[in-house]
Amino acid sequence: MSDYVLSCSSTADLTLDQLKERDIEYICFHYELNGKEYLDDLGQSMDFKDFYDAMRNGASTKTSQIGVGEYEPYFEEFLKEGKDILHISLSSGISGTVNSARIAADDLSEKYPDRKIYIVDSLAASAGFGLFVDKLAELRNGGMDIHELYLWAEDNKLRVNHWFFTSDLTYLVRGGRVSKAAGLVGGMLNICPLLNVDYVGKLIPREKIRTKKKVMKRVVEVMEELADDGLDYEDKVFISQADCYLDAREMADMIEEKFPKMKNRVLINYIGTTIGSHTGPGTVAIFFWGKKRVN
Repeated sequence: MSDYVLSCSSTADLTLDQLKERDIEYICFHYELNGKEYLDDLGQSMDFKDFYDAMRNGASTKTSQIGVGEYEPYFEEFLKEGKDILHISLSSGISGTVNSARIAADDLSEKYPDRKIYIVDSLAASAGFGLFVDKLAELRNGGMDIHELYLWAEDNKLRVNHWFFTSDLTYLVRGGRVSKAAGLVGGMLNICPLLNVDYVGKLIPREKIRTKKKVMKRVVEVMEELADDGLDYEDKVFISQADCYLDAREMADMIEEKFPKMKNRVLINYIGTTIGSHTGPGTVAIFFWGKKRVN
């Protein structure tokens, strides 16, 4: 077992069992639903389906990042045990929480000068963030020390490709990524926008595609173009979905058929309550290892 802790936040959208199995520690974001605050604790406080049903019924949502005052006691528990820490943060293009983690690490470094605390801005979100920390756990378990793993993480984080589509433009309009006029027209024309996370970790609309079937086909084409070794891709694919499992399963089936050399079946998880507060129900996100994001 390694002598250091690999850590992330709940926004990696892995399940509690997956985090335990991989020996990955985590800290939780917060969200509000109709003014009531909850911990984004991987669906333990509120079932994901109940959360998305509430959104469909018009509930208002709001999220808050993890602050310095939460990071410090979280990190300190590991430091007291004599362990170093490699913490992977949600993308700075989505949240400022990485800055809070760095401030907390700097403060604690004065108190624990013999310990190392590395903070990595993943430039990733949802199960793309999860795919990233899953790989880091694999490399740690293979014997990579904390400094080597930190360098590998910084060198390879942009290789995690993120592609999203949604059948409901309501929440993209609400979040300002699609104008009200475009949302109205898009809804009438059955537009399913294709988005990705860019090289600075921001969610960007890329293509306007009519019908869900066509956008799914386009995702497979994009993956063939960008994935490591193209159609010979052998690594993992993660999908996260906002209470639209059948769409996610259809997408996974298409990927498994097109990329038969994959060592594992596609892993499908929920989009958690923090990310889901912004994407809304009906979103499917696909993540794989491939070419570095350059725009």
